Amino acid sequence: MENKLEQLREHLIVSCQALPHEPLHSSFIMGRMAKAAKEGGAMGIRANTKEDIMEIKKNVELPVIGIVKRDYPDSQVYITPTMKEIDELQEVEPEIIAIDATISLRPEGKALDDFYFEIRKKYPRQLLMADCSTIEEALHADALGFDFIGTTLVGYTEQSKGDRIEENDFEIIRKILQNVHHPVIAEGNINTPEKARRVIELGCYSVVVGSIITRPQLITKSFTEEMKKADRYCKNQ
Repeated sequence: MENKLEQLREHLIVSCQALPHEPLHSSFIMGRMAKAAKEGGAMGIRANTKEDIMEIKKNVELPVIGIVKRDYPDSQVYITPTMKEIDELQEVEPEIIAIDATISLRPEGKALDDFYFEIRKKYPRQLLMADCSTIEEALHADALGFDFIGTTLVGYTEQSKGDRIEENDFEIIRKILQNVHHPVIAEGNINTPEKARRVIELGCYSVVVGSIITRPQLITKSFTEEMKKADRYCKNQ
């Protein structure tokens, strides 16, 4: 296990995910997406649902960061929010499980600390990644003992609204790196090769890149939106 995770150091993790409303939603397609990512040099995969992870593991022998995205009516937390999702992931044995590590309460009003210790008691050998949205959340997750600290939710929560991970030469990441003891995995709006290189230069353990590689509808939209700014394009509509 240690050698397998060591291969993530200073390398790319590709997030292969497609939600039910998206065109590529299919475990088969995510398995092929993971295979393509490996051919491109990715050394790890982040994936959603036990079904997708099972298919991905048939296609590649790479360490997997597993999550289950599920909405609950009494909580804003949707990334591996309860023990139900942890139990599901255990069936496919991802090397790392990522969970929302923000200040938001989980379903039934459960706080992060209680959920963290519940997981540690039931699955003491499972490696955990904290998906954080603020510096304070990252420091708290580090103190709790998460194996990896992620910047996954920066800008996506009420407490981080308006924050952008890449601003001021990744100031948020630099402050986290200066104050935590566990490895930091950069994730969120790392949408160019240059940004991925930069966060590794700053000291991140590895970097997760998703939509700009694996969501063609969003990649296409970035082209069409830019083209709409051209006078010639507008006149032909």
